[in-house]
Amino acid sequence: MSFIENTLSTPRPSHINEVDLPRRQQYHPSPGDWRNEILYFLLVDRFSDNRENERPLIDRHHLSFARTADWRWDKWSESGGERWQGGTLQGVSSKLDYLKSLGVTTIWLSPVFKQRGHLNSFHGYGIQDFLEVEPRLGSRADLVNLVAAAHSKGMRIILDIIFNHSGENWTYPESVPGSKYQPHYTTGRYEFGNWRGDQGQDIDSIQNPEDGVWPAELQDKDRYTRAGSGNLGGGSINDAMAEHKRSDFLTLKDFYLDNPELLNELARCFKYWIALTDCDGFRIDTLKHVSFEQARNFCGSIKEFAQNLDKSDFFLVGEIAGGDYEQERYLDVIDRNLNAALDIGAMRLNLNQVAKGLLDPRHYFSGFDPGKAIMGSHRAIGDKHVSILDDHDHVFGKKLRFSAEAASVHQVVAGVAIQLFTLGIPCIYYGTEQSLGGPEPAERTWLQGFGSNDRYLRETMFGATHPLKNGRDGLPGKDNKDTELPGFGPLGTAGFHCFDVNSPAFIRIQQLTTARDTFPALRTGRQYLRPVSFLNRPFNFYGGGEIIAWSRILDDEEYVIILNPHGTQARGADVLVDSTLNAAGNKLSIVASTQEIANESYSGNNKKGGLLAVKINDSGIHFIEIREVGPSEVVVLSNRI
Repeated sequence: MSFIENTLSTPRPSHINEVDLPRRQQYHPSPGDWRNEILYFLLVDRFSDNRENERPLIDRHHLSFARTADWRWDKWSESGGERWQGGTLQGVSSKLDYLKSLGVTTIWLSPVFKQRGHLNSFHGYGIQDFLEVEPRLGSRADLVNLVAAAHSKGMRIILDIIFNHSGENWTYPESVPGSKYQPHYTTGRYEFGNWRGDQGQDIDSIQNPEDGVWPAELQDKDRYTRAGSGNLGGGSINDAMAEHKRSDFLTLKDFYLDNPELLNELARCFKYWIALTDCDGFRIDTLKHVSFEQARNFCGSIKEFAQNLDKSDFFLVGEIAGGDYEQERYLDVIDRNLNAALDIGAMRLNLNQVAKGLLDPRHYFSGFDPGKAIMGSHRAIGDKHVSILDDHDHVFGKKLRFSAEAASVHQVVAGVAIQLFTLGIPCIYYGTEQSLGGPEPAERTWLQGFGSNDRYLRETMFGATHPLKNGRDGLPGKDNKDTELPGFGPLGTAGFHCFDVNSPAFIRIQQLTTARDTFPALRTGRQYLRPVSFLNRPFNFYGGGEIIAWSRILDDEEYVIILNPHGTQARGADVLVDSTLNAAGNKLSIVASTQEIANESYSGNNKKGGLLAVKINDSGIHFIEIREVGPSEVVVLSNRI
């Protein structure tokens, strides 16, 4: 019997050190180059419950039809911020074909590990049992089956893991400054209070699986910093004992990773999940909040274990808050033990503004320039960062999806195009392909905290009619729906799903991902931002919603990406191309055009298969003329097909 079969046939282990992990076995191999992948990040609770066939597809032109007669915006908002909605792992499995059709190759799941039953931590970052799947999401078998189904379709699965903190599994003594739940930060160490029981009550000892924390190794009180809640940005990133590396995340409890046994035990917990599920990588939460040495040791241990299971490049991507400098430092120090960092700092904010035509493109592309790079240069850094346009918490900037302030229902495609065709590994946030961004502007006045609260980044795609009941009452059962609240459905609705394969954003992104898959240069080629000229202006780089153009070059192939970032007006320009690869009179072929794919009757010049001749001006600049590119549309050309 295999490790997977044996593990699923028995209850989850109570001690991680008693698990006999496999070695030297063949598991699903890693890809040859992660730059070839397109990631898709989803919150499992907010994605699909595998019951969309019981609900109608939303009509975004008539959103009022998807709201009850007694609709209350405060109730919709409360549902989204405080309750599980009912998405499941089986729901994710049911949408693999949908995601594959979009062009997704790797799915990044929000944390699936068991949470405290009395809390509504649907996001998954407050773990109570590190060796069990959250029952609201499914079972260990459901997760194993999801990974196997993804692999059968040529897709991969990345799990979101946490190794620097646990959930709110214990309390401090009553006497500490602040409160027993959120005491003030101390440079020393508070006494331990009590473990928490199944309803969050204080208990003297752990008696059953709903009490305290599991596995049993984590029930050692000395495995926690016990430093209280403090400034999560406090102290130097180079200081292993900085406040941001010791303090609790409000109700989450920091592990004391200097404990000689703890780091190895946590690593074994996540090795267990690799061996059980055959997953392909980890997104590592809050990596900035551990020291360089701890991060290097943990990542190195995971990498080595995976290599012994035929996973030669098990993907490890770190969430490193604090800006681009912090990302660079962790990538530099951890080196080959960490594949990439998430672009959640200045690069994400600049990407948003450049894609909307509100910022000079150099503010984004200069992040790759030699000598002044935020994230590196040319081809070398292409596998070292994961491009983010939206995510579930927006550590920097407004807590609004790109589409919440977009000029059109498909303007988000401009941002995704930059992700797909610039250096790095693109990651699409769930619902981007449906232009999710909250309710229509006229209704947002009723929403407290719109733009500053995480909940408005986390609409459900499946459109539950009602959320789950509060706390343990919402655990799987015959009557676990809260009929007093509407479900937190897409675009400010309930009871309607939005898995629309014909939506304006979906069909455009689909064509762009197809081009990326077809032509290697668009994934791994060198990158050059191209000067443009219009209205007799000199070749230069322009902001203000003018044409943005860049090239990806691989050997003798040049692919030119043309983006009109203006949200409401067509644009055109002359675009510089490489003179050594494109002699005057040669022609570039259009290999993708969102302008055409979105309009069956389109009769303009920007059609797939169309040709643009290379011209030369009096200054010897080789260029092509691109005209009438529609608002937020994208055209991709190649000198060799």
